[in-house]
Amino acid sequence: MADAAPPAAAAAEPSKSAQKKAEKAAKMAQAKAEKAAKVQTTVAVVGGKKADDIIGITVSKADHFAQWYQEVVLKAEMIEYYNEIAGFYILRPPAMYVWNVIRKWFQERIEHMGVEETSFPMFLSSKSLEKEKDHVEGFAPELAWVTKAGDKDLEVPVAVRPTSEAVMYPYYAKWIRSHRDLPFRLNQWNSVVRWEAKQTTPFLRAREFLWQEGHTAHVSEEMAGKEVLEILELYAGVYEQLLAVPVVRGRKTENEKFAGGYYTTTVEGYIPTNGRGIQGATSHCLGQNFSKMFDITVEDPNQKGQHMHVWQNSWGLSTRVIGVMVMIHGDDKGLVLPPRISKVQAILIPVGLTAKMTAEEKTAHIAKCDELLAEIKKAGVRADIDVREGYTPAWKFNDWELKGVPLRLEFGPKDAAKDVVSYARRDTGEKGTVPLAELATAIPALLETVQKAMYDKADKAFREHRLVIQDWSKVVPALDDKNVVLIPHCLDMKCEDRIKDLTKSEEQVEGPDGQKAPSMGMKSLCIPFEQPAEKIAEGTKCLSPECERAAQTWVMFGRSY
Repeated sequence: MADAAPPAAAAAEPSKSAQKKAEKAAKMAQAKAEKAAKVQTTVAVVGGKKADDIIGITVSKADHFAQWYQEVVLKAEMIEYYNEIAGFYILRPPAMYVWNVIRKWFQERIEHMGVEETSFPMFLSSKSLEKEKDHVEGFAPELAWVTKAGDKDLEVPVAVRPTSEAVMYPYYAKWIRSHRDLPFRLNQWNSVVRWEAKQTTPFLRAREFLWQEGHTAHVSEEMAGKEVLEILELYAGVYEQLLAVPVVRGRKTENEKFAGGYYTTTVEGYIPTNGRGIQGATSHCLGQNFSKMFDITVEDPNQKGQHMHVWQNSWGLSTRVIGVMVMIHGDDKGLVLPPRISKVQAILIPVGLTAKMTAEEKTAHIAKCDELLAEIKKAGVRADIDVREGYTPAWKFNDWELKGVPLRLEFGPKDAAKDVVSYARRDTGEKGTVPLAELATAIPALLETVQKAMYDKADKAFREHRLVIQDWSKVVPALDDKNVVLIPHCLDMKCEDRIKDLTKSEEQVEGPDGQKAPSMGMKSLCIPFEQPAEKIAEGTKCLSPECERAAQTWVMFGRSY
């Protein structure tokens, strides 16, 4: 499902010898993860102070991207490390606000499509997983098993869901009795557990994460395919309309598609700082593969008396979206939030309150600020006022910049004399004033300007770094220059695997744990729906120097998360 890993499942409960091997591997993975967690939480020393003791960001995004990212999400109060178990994170209110905005936006639109909300149990048995084992054998190491209840061993161990095909589809077989029941569309918002052995990173790779997973059934391939693209466009909308993040819509190659599915569509993002692609969300057509596994059939409406297996889709979007947004828009001061998903869109800070002012003057000034705040809120802006005592205006400016609030409003005696409010944009630092009489219209308009400018900036960066290349010698240099590439490709799976080896580079890059390592090879990101204007000439060969096959289409490759 979705944007994290292959679908659910694994073989049934293993033999004793296999179980011992699995336990040993799990212990090794745990030790590795705990070591990685220590690396994650190691603090730098800057100017004689620990980085944790410094309010602002202590490293440059360009120079130490991994450390910068982890400082930003921690200090901007998006996450907290869950120290009890490595690889788990606490999502704090600012992060949950972003997720809930996405949830509301997406939920409204899928309800309009006829998708209903559901909730299935989080545990599944080894027996149900057995049905899918041939499709997802590689997923077994990431399954978390419950083997005890209190001090008693369970007769049959149960797994914590890594996704829900095996949980849901037996009931689809029970509930779908006729073609008149189709389309059958359910979605649930939940968490899943995948016991990652790799380095974990907040939002991008965690052992438990939030997502939505939609599972639908249809009477025909055509109806299933129509929904696949409708959902994909909604995912693109989440990124582009809410998060101000451009994405490329496309189809995964056979190598990269959802295991056990018919085909996978995807939205792919790009991180300018390190030039990596990142999968944003996926919408899969499962074909009839799973309906055959779980015996989900209806009478064929075109052949009376004949039964057919339904066509199925699954689609998912996870909290990874938040990490993508942070990496693309953030800067050396901290978060930069798009206005549409920011809990506080505008923060009003009273300034110019000096020791020479009387108590009455200060009270009157704050009262005027409260009036302005009420007017801004009435215009539909999510605004707040910072009247915390004991902090200078400059300290407050830095604090709200760290948290990414899109617009800072300042109001002091000099502003009052001119009947204006001063503002500073978080995305560009641009400053100006707004007449008090125009607050109700100017502030919302300014926020929309910020939203569009953030998208345009990110879109420009992505387009400038999608290079169309027909000379193999230019591929690795393009990757080293932080680009993704569009190349003529044969779509052969073995050729695609070989390309990954051929494009490894000795250039040292910083990994998620902050350690330097040689650059990875590139892999296919997608076959873009929007192909380059230049058509592939008849007879053009696959760009791989070791391949003699004809090129089938332009494929976007890149180093990726």
